[in-house]
Amino acid sequence: MIFSKKYQIIFLLLILSLAVFFRFWQIGSIPPGLYPDEAINGNDARQTLENGQFNVFYPENNGREGVFIWLISLSFYLFGSAIWSLRLVSAVFGVLTVLGLYLLAQELFNKKIALASSFFLAVSFWHTNFSRISFRAILVPFLLCFSFYFLWRAFHRNTLSDYIWSGLFFGLGFYTYIAFRMAVLILGLVLLMRIIDYWLKNKYRQISWPWAYFKGSWWKVDVFLLTIFIVALPIGLHFLNYPQDFLGRAGGVSVFSQENPYKEIFLSTVKTLGMFNLVGDQNWRHNLAGQPMLSWPIGLLFIIGLVLVIKNLFKDRDTSVFLIGWFLIMLLPSILTCEGLPHALRT
Repeated sequence: MIFSKKYQIIFLLLILSLAVFFRFWQIGSIPPGLYPDEAINGNDARQTLENGQFNVFYPENNGREGVFIWLISLSFYLFGSAIWSLRLVSAVFGVLTVLGLYLLAQELFNKKIALASSFFLAVSFWHTNFSRISFRAILVPFLLCFSFYFLWRAFHRNTLSDYIWSGLFFGLGFYTYIAFRMAVLILGLVLLMRIIDYWLKNKYRQISWPWAYFKGSWWKVDVFLLTIFIVALPIGLHFLNYPQDFLGRAGGVSVFSQENPYKEIFLSTVKTLGMFNLVGDQNWRHNLAGQPMLSWPIGLLFIIGLVLVIKNLFKDRDTSVFLIGWFLIMLLPSILTCEGLPHALRT
């Protein structure tokens, strides 16, 4: 057991080292130059440092949530303004996401699957590419991995601190990228499964509501939800006062703004589902234009894994529903739009 744990740590460190290499090597020059969105993020970060106004939302460039700008400001404060320090935030959180996926997979499955999952993410061109570009969307998988890691850990150990940590990470997600809002559906699905499980286990027992709430630890779930609410409250108040910022550019690219939305939904669904193994994002900023988002060996394993998850739907219902739900729900930001499809950034 000691040696097993020792090798587990060694393999994890090797995987993280690989992730660091792919995300940090020549980060200031590859990709060359700056994309306009990166430059605007950098300008806002410098202005934030100069005026000391850390806004929850920056309306320029179709609107951006604030936390990514704050992190760039911190990088500029520590290392000065440069291309590499602008992209440093993405690289750091890209590596941390590899660690987060390892922890989540270990909580859901076992150490072997955790190592395999983190390895594939570490060498993923899709994730590596966005870890080397200063786009705020890179924070979404990081926060989702850690939020759901702590949530599942809380379910397994019934610890209040894990519920609070999960709520903190999930609440911060609303300050990152508009696509994160879809994660509310994943969370709702997970909590619904917990309620169903609790009911199935106790339907033949006469349990009073106060007993179920306190002894069944449902009050901790309320603390979790309250934590999310408190963390997300500032940006929620901003959207309440400035409702035009809530949707921003999303309204203009929505399938529902088109003449035939049902046709657009069908086309966007086909293109989005096909991007993994057939035709990927055509934008050179996001992908090797048109290449599948997953290389063929990994794409094949992806299909096998998807089949196995569906096969285990009744054997390990909670985990399977969670994974299938995460996969399908986080495709919606792409499916519900009609511009630049398939879109690797929104998914």
